[in-house]
Amino acid sequence: MVQKIKKQWFLVSLVLVFAAVMIDSSNSLLKIGLVLKGNRGPEIMIFLIFIISGLLIESDQIKAGIRDIKSTVLALAVIIVFAPIAAGLLCLLPLETGVILGLLIVSVMPTTLSSGIVMTGTAGGNMAHALFITILSNFIGIFSIPVILSILLSFLDQQKVLVIDRSAIIIKLVLLVLFPLMIGIVAKAMVFKPGQLDKFKFQILNQWMIIGIVFISLSGAKQVILGSGLTFFYILVLVSGFHLMLLGFSFLLVRFFRVGKGRYESIIFMGSQKTLALSVMIQVTYFSEFGTALLVCVIHHIVHLMMDGYLSTKMNQGLSIKNKG
Repeated sequence: MVQKIKKQWFLVSLVLVFAAVMIDSSNSLLKIGLVLKGNRGPEIMIFLIFIISGLLIESDQIKAGIRDIKSTVLALAVIIVFAPIAAGLLCLLPLETGVILGLLIVSVMPTTLSSGIVMTGTAGGNMAHALFITILSNFIGIFSIPVILSILLSFLDQQKVLVIDRSAIIIKLVLLVLFPLMIGIVAKAMVFKPGQLDKFKFQILNQWMIIGIVFISLSGAKQVILGSGLTFFYILVLVSGFHLMLLGFSFLLVRFFRVGKGRYESIIFMGSQKTLALSVMIQVTYFSEFGTALLVCVIHHIVHLMMDGYLSTKMNQGLSIKNKG
C-alpha cells in the first residue's frame, strides 16, 4: 500500500488538497488560496513551470516536435473537433441548462497552459511538442471559440455575440509561455553543463506547482462547490464521462495512425485537457446567471488533473519497466 501511494503521490496529493480545502471549517486554507490568487500566484507558478520546461527540453525534441505534423493534427482534431461533438452527445441527456452550458464552454476550450506539458514529460513524451500544441491550440482558439460555441448555443436558444479579447490572450501566451521558456532554454545553454541537471527533481517541482495551482483554484470555487449539494455528484459523473471520451478517442487515433512511443503522449494529454482560466472568463462574462456552468468548468478541471495525473504516472512506470527489461 505504501509503495502504491508513493508511485501515485501526485494523484494522492491532489485528492488530499481537495479534501483539505473542502473540510476546512475555519476557511484558513481558503483565505491563503485567495491571497495567493489576488497576488498572481497562478501566473507566477505557470511562469516558473515554463522556465523549468525550458531547462528540461532538449534541442532535438524541439526539432522533432515541430516536424511531427501528424501528431499535431491529431491533437488539434481532439481539441477542436471531437471535444465539441462529445459534449453535444452528452447534452442529449436530460440536463439542466446551466450544466449543458458549462459542458459546452469546456468543450470548445484550447488545451491547458501548463499541466498537459508537465504530464507529457512525466509520461516520457516530447514536452517540446506538447508546448507547440499549447501555443497553436490557444492561438486557434482565439478564432474558433466564438464560432463553434455560437453554433452549439444555437441549439439551446442562447443567442449571444461572443467577443474575445484576442490581443490579451496573445500577450498572455508571450509573457507566461514563450518568455519564461526562452529563459529556461538560454539558462540551460549558458549556466548548466551537459548532464548537470537533475531532470527528475525538476519534474517533481513542476508537479508540485500544478498542485499549487489546483489549491488556488479550489479556494476560489469552494463556496460554489459546497453550495451545489447533490448537483456536484452528477456533474462529477458527467465531466468524468466527458474526459474519458476524449482520452478514449485520443488512444484510438494513436492506435489507428500508429503513432509511436515518445510521440503519442502529447496527443493524449494535450488533446484531452482543457484550460480553466478562459472557460471561467467566458462563463462569468456571458453566462453569469448560470452558476452551475461555473461549477462544471471547475470540476472538470480538477477531475482531468486527477485522472491524467494517475495515467501519466502509470505510463511512466510502464516506461521504467520497459527500460529495465
